[in-house]
Amino acid sequence: MTHPDTLAVDFGTSNSAAALLHDGAIVRIDVEPGEATLPTAVFFPADGGEMQIGSQAAQSLIEGEEGRYMRALKSILGVPLVHETRLISGRRRAVTDVITAFLTVLRTKAETQTGRSITRALSGRPVRFHSDHPERDTQAEKDLRGCYTAAGFTHVDFLAEPEAAAISCQAMGAADGLGLIVDIGGGTSDFSVFRNGASGPDILASHGIRLGGTDFDHAVSMAHAMPVLGLGGQLRRTMGAGLLPVPRAPYVELSTWAKIPFLYTQDTRRMVADMVRHAVDRPAMERFAEVLELELGHELAFAVERGKIAANNGEGSAAIDMGALQRGLKIALAVDDLNRDLAPTRTELRAAMAETLTQAGISGIDVGRIILVGGSSLMGFIADEAQAICPQAEVLRSNAFTAVVDGLALATA
Repeated sequence: MTHPDTLAVDFGTSNSAAALLHDGAIVRIDVEPGEATLPTAVFFPADGGEMQIGSQAAQSLIEGEEGRYMRALKSILGVPLVHETRLISGRRRAVTDVITAFLTVLRTKAETQTGRSITRALSGRPVRFHSDHPERDTQAEKDLRGCYTAAGFTHVDFLAEPEAAAISCQAMGAADGLGLIVDIGGGTSDFSVFRNGASGPDILASHGIRLGGTDFDHAVSMAHAMPVLGLGGQLRRTMGAGLLPVPRAPYVELSTWAKIPFLYTQDTRRMVADMVRHAVDRPAMERFAEVLELELGHELAFAVERGKIAANNGEGSAAIDMGALQRGLKIALAVDDLNRDLAPTRTELRAAMAETLTQAGISGIDVGRIILVGGSSLMGFIADEAQAICPQAEVLRSNAFTAVVDGLALATA
């Protein structure tokens, strides 16, 4: 695709970025003051005020402003939930409406900073939005294309995110030979095997699975935070003897970034109030009821995310700080806990890397470079698993948050 006013957009589950190519140079859009990336998050004030995005949205949540916070919007593209409307800040909106509003802000910022009219986009996309669901994958791209169109883009193309990262890596002067892109995002993990060529990287194979950093958070939350709210407990029967297990479903939703806002309904609150009355561990269930009543789900998710990062960094004092719910409540989280919680994830990621090499028709021993991309690639076990598959490879940490958008911008030339 060749067009001078094509906006490269890396619309991510956790973070987003935008850039243009000007005279062969990448011009990243300051999507936040002095920043080339911003959290993919929005906040709608309860009083009907203007939608906030990125760090400002998170700050409003942290400061306790009344309103609705939403994150990980990309995760539900391709499923019916993305089109269901909810009452948000006095208006019924679907997630597609929210994504459209977010993309509109990115386009407007790009136009303001460049003084150019922008109606074309090259968007990154995961190799697979959904693992093992081709129809959902097709629908997810269709949903996202519709959001771009509604945001004022008249022409939209897509490029797989790890392939964009490979373009960026070659432009930075990566050595010849075989390389493996390992792009671990918030909602998906993508892999490309490439060989540098005179006209750009030759992509030998690309593969992806629906697994990312928000799934890491989910696993840690289910193992450590949710039991403090009653998960794993028991309920007394309304009639008769015996006990029933506390249902898992609401905890699964509470520990899933994209689904948290949809828990705040009267039906869910009534269900949990009934669970409080019958809970064997009533204090734990009362905590769950308070999370719903005060809409503290995202504060809890942030606490889990911070604890995960601290444990990954080897901080001895790492913990999930649940003080927003109960003063002084902290759940210790060691790196050994993290490794145990994420063991199934590690297995899936290693299998996906191996499958990518198989599709490329090469052995891991032949890979000279592993390029880590995406914020969640900073988890220590990612490099360990990649090197287990490619034992002779050098591990390179590309610019984790901008490699994809840079490659997309270069691909518009």
